[in-house]
Amino acid sequence: MIKQVSNTKHILYRVASVLTLIFILISCEAFTTSPSQTTDPAETAVTQTGQTNPTPELPAIYQSQYLNPLDKPRTYVEETCKYLKNRWNPLNAEPGTVVMVIHFHNITNSPTGDPESIALIEFQKIMQQLKVQGFEAIPTKKFLFFMEQNIKIPPRSVLIIQDGNYDAQYYARYFREYWNSWGWTVVNAWQSQAEIPDTLWEENMALERESFVDHQAQGISADITLSDESSKAIITRELDGSLSAFAEHFAKTPYAFIWPNGGFGMRPIQAARQLGYQLGFTSNSRGPVMYNWVPLADAVDPERPGHLPEALINDPLMTIPRYSPDEALDAIDAVRASGKEAAAYAEANQAKEVEYYEAICRAEYGPLPTP
Repeated sequence: MIKQVSNTKHILYRVASVLTLIFILISCEAFTTSPSQTTDPAETAVTQTGQTNPTPELPAIYQSQYLNPLDKPRTYVEETCKYLKNRWNPLNAEPGTVVMVIHFHNITNSPTGDPESIALIEFQKIMQQLKVQGFEAIPTKKFLFFMEQNIKIPPRSVLIIQDGNYDAQYYARYFREYWNSWGWTVVNAWQSQAEIPDTLWEENMALERESFVDHQAQGISADITLSDESSKAIITRELDGSLSAFAEHFAKTPYAFIWPNGGFGMRPIQAARQLGYQLGFTSNSRGPVMYNWVPLADAVDPERPGHLPEALINDPLMTIPRYSPDEALDAIDAVRASGKEAAAYAEANQAKEVEYYEAICRAEYGPLPTP
């Protein structure tokens, strides 16, 4: 009887979620990351205190010389005081902490000529060079909390995403040694297709329980590409279908949606947010990311026509860029240098940011934490 009531509640919850999602897709209301955004203290400080002193000026956002000129870093933390407190909390990640996202499709022992594949020897070079240059792999949960709250992670971190549904033997052949030796987790972009063999589900459930493979959602159809032209039925099927399958098999709710075949749009992102997804990964190769710092573009680059512009959607956490395997090895140096450069820029401007915080934020947010 208890199980029947639980199942009924679950069904009613899923129906309510889908109906809400359909309403969002039909209405196409503009999405904001923080619907209950509060007024920035900087806007009210003078009238509240009666002071006539001008508000201290904050330095401009760090600009990396290693990005393509059309790819500009964007911020997403709407409360300046919250951002500064997280940024300078000594218990949090140091300024300049950088994350490189690498997305693998198929690793093979011998080259096939398939642009989606990478030869084993090239894959091994990437992994070894990451370790040599001081990178450490992190799971999606840590990446999410870093991007939202600036929690402490390795100063040079990498999120390794393996695309597609593979068995335990594949992970044992290509990734197991890095898990055993370094504790490196693999994030799997899992497609919750209708006809997945029970053995494949069971093997991946075991990998998930081990924490070796961190499964995240990639819809339920291998050949789908979501966009603003996608019907509400297709968007709902792909997003909500993943949630149902993950709840049944992995006993978890995925944090991230890896946009299948790189397609995304305002409507799919609105729907993903409504259903509780907190991260989205594109196939755009724009650079690494840092806390409150995501490189995006406003328009299509003629030199990279396959890169969909994301900035007008104005939700950086749902349009995280990534490196393809053929770019990753050459990019490691630049990612490391970007983090080092950003740390130096932060240090040079720390006094200005602390002055701003003390003048504008301290009364409401309290003093900055000290070591």
